[in-house]
Amino acid sequence: MKVRYFLPVPLLRKAVLAAGLSAALVGAGPVAGPAAAQDTAAPAGSITMEGRGTVAVAPDMAVISASVVTTGDNAADALAGNSAAVAKVIEAIKSEGIVAKDIQTRGFGIYPRYDHTKSSGRQPDITGYEIRNGVEVKVRDLAKLGALLTLTVENGANAVDGIRFEVSDPEEKLDEARQKAVAAARHKAEIFAAAAGVDLGTIVSITETGVEMPRPVMMRAEGLMMAKASPVPVEAGEEVIGANVTIRWSLK
Repeated sequence: MKVRYFLPVPLLRKAVLAAGLSAALVGAGPVAGPAAAQDTAAPAGSITMEGRGTVAVAPDMAVISASVVTTGDNAADALAGNSAAVAKVIEAIKSEGIVAKDIQTRGFGIYPRYDHTKSSGRQPDITGYEIRNGVEVKVRDLAKLGALLTLTVENGANAVDGIRFEVSDPEEKLDEARQKAVAAARHKAEIFAAAAGVDLGTIVSITETGVEMPRPVMMRAEGLMMAKASPVPVEAGEEVIGANVTIRWSLK
């Protein structure tokens, strides 16, 4: 005798629907959602180029470093003589129209002088003192530089450490160099894009990868103590301000 089982109609419908849905999913395979479609899409093309721009600029300012060196048997006498000499140098500098804010004391020091001729087993004796007092002068009118150097020496500066040429406001020229750097990068990108048969799209990123500011040029000033008759000849030359940039474009 066979035994038959009957499902209620609602349960039978659910079983049929579940079986049909499972078969449909098996036959269709994996379903690609939005994330999967995005992963398989081809990435947008891009091109990255570097550019460099430079601007030559003539220095418009100089900085003189000069000192008065004096010696004496004792520190007080040496200092008194040095102070008087430095005051005379500063007075001469101001007489050429240099304002007080452009004159700064630099390198002041008192140094004992020793007698090293005695036996090394003894502490050397102090035979006197050397006083060094320096001034740093900003010369904003380069036409005055030669005459000012000569005047400084004639009024007591007996050690001139050098002359440093500078650009007083390099930021404006740096912006010009940046514009040239961007133009250079775009020019190269357009050449490569045209050769590849594509067009430049929008800029994706711009990165400044470096700047080159004027480095102070120190000119030694040996022999200035001999210059008494005429202004010292000086030439400022040119400085270079540069900028480097990296730009990335999308491709159409």
